[in-house]
Amino acid sequence: MSERLSSTTRIIVTVCFLIGLMILVLDPFTWGRVSDVVKLLAGGIAVVLAAALAAMLLGRGEMPEEEFQRISKRAELLATLPSGQLQPSEFEEAVIEAIDELPAEFQEVLADVPIVISDLGHQFHAYGHYIGDTVARDDFRDHIVIYQDTLERDFGWNPELLRAQIARTVFHEVAHHLGWDEPGVRDLGL
Repeated sequence: MSERLSSTTRIIVTVCFLIGLMILVLDPFTWGRVSDVVKLLAGGIAVVLAAALAAMLLGRGEMPEEEFQRISKRAELLATLPSGQLQPSEFEEAVIEAIDELPAEFQEVLADVPIVISDLGHQFHAYGHYIGDTVARDDFRDHIVIYQDTLERDFGWNPELLRAQIARTVFHEVAHHLGWDEPGVRDLGL
């Protein structure tokens, strides 16, 4: 065994052995200490088992995959923000994701169209509004309003449903910007 250990390691092991031997000789063995150590170990094992049992009873398992993906996407989005910029809310992120899902041609058309999030939906009884004169004419400043208050009121109880309705509302208002009237947008399924 001494061939496997370096000289420094052999010195350290020898010193530790001698210190342990001195403690044993100078402080004789007592059964009281053994019982204290056994009690300490038993208490530690009991705490670990109680914590494991409590975790099992509370049903704390793995995080669902869709929740993990949502948190992961949010972390990636936050990592791309310049320093000092306010972090978007989850609602704002859902609007951003809906815009990102649009075809590239539509995103180019929307490059100069502000998309505003408002809490005045209850006044207009709407989820969103397109204000302007379509992409074909340029007489008025176009913008799209997404109403957070009414969307969260009607769909906030289910995060997946809320995200789907936000996307549908964004697509609906973009269709108005592209020239469809209300019956035309409804015919599109929006």
